[in-house]
Formats: sequence, C-alpha cells, structure tokens
Amino acid sequence: MSRRVLVVDDDPDIRKIAQTSLELVEGWQVLTASNGAEALLLAAEQRPEAILLDVMMPEMDGPETVRLLAGQPATEAIPVVLLTARVHPKDSTPFPDLGVAGVIAKPFDPLHLAGQVREILGWST
Repeated sequence: MSRRVLVVDDDPDIRKIAQTSLELVEGWQVLTASNGAEALLLAAEQRPEAILLDVMMPEMDGPETVRLLAGQPATEAIPVVLLTARVHPKDSTPFPDLGVAGVIAKPFDPLHLAGQVREILGWST
C-alpha cells in the first residue's frame, strides 16, 4: 500500500535523502517542504498520512509548526514524527507536550528510515 508522507526540513540535502529513501525503500509518495509555513499549506492541501518534521528550522521551528497543524481541522489528525539531532537515546519522549507520534534522531540511516516511521506509526509492511 502506497503512503503519502510530507518531509519538512530546511536542509535540502536532508529532504532529498529522506525523500529518496522513503520512495526507494517503500515506494511511498513523498512531498517536501523547506519550512513550517510551506508545510502548513502543503499539509492542508495534500493531506499526507504522516509528516516528518525537523525540530530546528529558522522562522517557524518544528514545535511551533506542530502546534499550528494541531490547531487546524484539516491537519489536526495527521501524525507528526519529529526529526532532530537534539535527542538523547534514552529519552523516548523529549517533547511530551506536543503530542507527536514519535522522534527520529538525526543523522538517520536512510536504509532504516521507512522502518522507523512504520514502527512509530504502527503501519504494517
């Protein structure tokens, strides 16, 4: 089953690596956005099944983007997985107040990214 996922990161290399990984490993349709504002528009228009969202971005960071997504009827039910370099391996919920589905540490392994997303979201193979 093909999934549609939105990858949001201000680093074009991270976006491309994640997109290529998810498309090649799982065959998912991957949309990309370079900032929170673009993510809000794309999420409302395209209704992806999940959003992979960078925490540290200029202008509108990941946590602010999550709060705005949660406040919109069109996007409030879309699960968000945070991508961040600022997570301790033993801290499974570094952002408990945001209500995100999970966190994936950067740098991530492109060969295992889709599996991590599936596991966090409970998607079967």
